[in-house]
Amino acid sequence: MTGHNASLFNAATAKLAIRTAGLCKDYGTLRAVDTLDLEVPEGQFFGLLGPNGSGKTTTIHMLTTLARPTSGQATVAGHDVRREGVAVRREIGLVFQDSALDRTLTVAENLRFAGLLRNLPTAVIRQRSDELLDLFRLRDRRDKPVATLSGGMRRALDMARGVLHRPRLLFLDEPTLGLDVPSRRGIWRFIERLRREEGITVFLTTHYLEEAEACDQVAFLAKGKIIGRGAPKALVQSLGTYMLEIESEQLETVIASLSRRLGPCLHDGEKASFRIQEEHFDFMDLQAELGNRVQSVRWRRPNLNDVFLWVNDPTLSASVVA
Repeated sequence: MTGHNASLFNAATAKLAIRTAGLCKDYGTLRAVDTLDLEVPEGQFFGLLGPNGSGKTTTIHMLTTLARPTSGQATVAGHDVRREGVAVRREIGLVFQDSALDRTLTVAENLRFAGLLRNLPTAVIRQRSDELLDLFRLRDRRDKPVATLSGGMRRALDMARGVLHRPRLLFLDEPTLGLDVPSRRGIWRFIERLRREEGITVFLTTHYLEEAEACDQVAFLAKGKIIGRGAPKALVQSLGTYMLEIESEQLETVIASLSRRLGPCLHDGEKASFRIQEEHFDFMDLQAELGNRVQSVRWRRPNLNDVFLWVNDPTLSASVVA
């Protein structure tokens, strides 16, 4: 990028928490992230979604200065990730996929260590630690070694550690991976409180697509490239009113019959999924029409997982995401 273009890029980041242009990361001959263009406004809850191996963690590593981009530009909190790594790290909190806690230290010692690394006064560390331990119901575990905590408790402590210094941006890399439902809900209640009370920007990666429904904006990543983006509700609405799922041993015949009426479908093995746009579609009439050619007919409301499946098919994606 020329000096003139770099100046224009930096000027455009004034109100953005994160901005990337043509960001790439190569590992040998493997391109893990491919020409990534992102803009995340301050205070937004942004989700980068995709399966394992799609490039989500590599993206976070570049944005948090843990990996140097191969090419392209990125700024975080107005700072260039290549030239101003220390400034970037001052502004962010990061919760890794794998716990960053020292299991030989107690809960309180882990928080104190994290606070000292950020040059926080001892009194501030104590006060914020007490608040966070109360919030996550870990007060009675304060003096217990981290090794004695359950997985959900350790994840909660990871979260507390990541926000102890009150960052402007919080990066969450698969934060609820492996947690039970109550623990996952507790994490999301905390994130919502952070956003409401602190105005913090949250950048989430996850392959639990249902968790991203609370995001303001999401982008779908596949093989290092963005294949679709938008507001979750709008994306789901663009897909249709219902998803119709049909199982049949005569699937090709059924698809040929229904496609003229319902449009294209996703199909795999003996199952096909159609998008239904009509709110008052007559499913019972359709079921009667299909008769014994099908083993089952189901219909339900679409979700983000459906959106990802459709945008991941190049022959269908244009009809879902502009």
